[in-house]
Amino acid sequence: MQKAISVLRGPYMESTHDIHVAVVNTKGELLYSYGDPNRLTFPRSSMKPFQAVPVIETGAADAYQYSDAELSLICASHSGEGIHRSSVMDILGRVQLEEEALQCGTHIPRDIDSYNELIRNGGELTPVFSNCSGKHSGMLTTVVHMGEDVHTYREVEHPHQQRILQAIEDVCSFPKEKIEMSVDGCGVPVHRLPLFHTALGFARLADSSSLENKTRAHTLERVRRAMTSFPEMVGGTDRFDTDLMRVFNGRIVAKAGAEAVQCLGDAETGIGIAIKVEDGGPRATSVATMEVLKQLGIGEEHHFAQLEQYVNAPVLNARKDTIGVIKAHFQLVKHEIGFNVVPN
Repeated sequence: MQKAISVLRGPYMESTHDIHVAVVNTKGELLYSYGDPNRLTFPRSSMKPFQAVPVIETGAADAYQYSDAELSLICASHSGEGIHRSSVMDILGRVQLEEEALQCGTHIPRDIDSYNELIRNGGELTPVFSNCSGKHSGMLTTVVHMGEDVHTYREVEHPHQQRILQAIEDVCSFPKEKIEMSVDGCGVPVHRLPLFHTALGFARLADSSSLENKTRAHTLERVRRAMTSFPEMVGGTDRFDTDLMRVFNGRIVAKAGAEAVQCLGDAETGIGIAIKVEDGGPRATSVATMEVLKQLGIGEEHHFAQLEQYVNAPVLNARKDTIGVIKAHFQLVKHEIGFNVVPN
């Protein structure tokens, strides 16, 4: 049986990937699926737009005069480019914290030019280079604003992590007592819930107009506007989230997560999409995502032409020669409206 995604070396199949997809509207109706739309999944960094909700709703973002670009950054898995690092440091400076307050750990940034410059100058990697430093700076801003302990902000019992848990429960319509928890790569709590409910959250992020809680609706609209207006802050140069949002010019809000998760919402239709590559192979995520958009009729030929490197992702060798391609081979299953409606 042919798998959803194939990796070709020359004309020959070398590897394959299985995927799971949930496509949901703002009412909580499953419109399309592939694989298991209720697969329990850690969306990882795809949850960052919802983790940003308390930064706004506590008043912290306004108290410290966050711009839309900075709101976008706290939803980011950024590449560690200069614009990302300087923005994080500026945010920390407003709450009179040093970089050492960031508890996200560090790693070699995706922006290798920045890393090479650091090495040439005799520097060492610090937490600001972490792709999650924007999120952590947002958490710290809120904790300072609320007069809470900045040293324990990562702990699940901390009031800020509880605010995040409550926001995820509300936006994704999944009871917090059923949300299983573990620890993310950057040390903060990570939340496990069905793909269906993650897709619902992204539907509401894309179109919050149906929410009864108008404060929450305004918050989600503000997050969406920030991410789509400043997509370079969400990812960076040659990043799928950034390029997808830029090409669709405000229509699509997108956020990837580790272990091959991709989530997005379409502001025009109010559809939310959550995708998980079963084996955690990130090379399959953009190909799967672009095929889902194509089958849903989201986007025109010029959008797909501009994103061709993600539609049929090239397989490169060490010389950067294209010696293969990654392709999609799946068909979404359409469901009757009303199927799997979220209970009141």
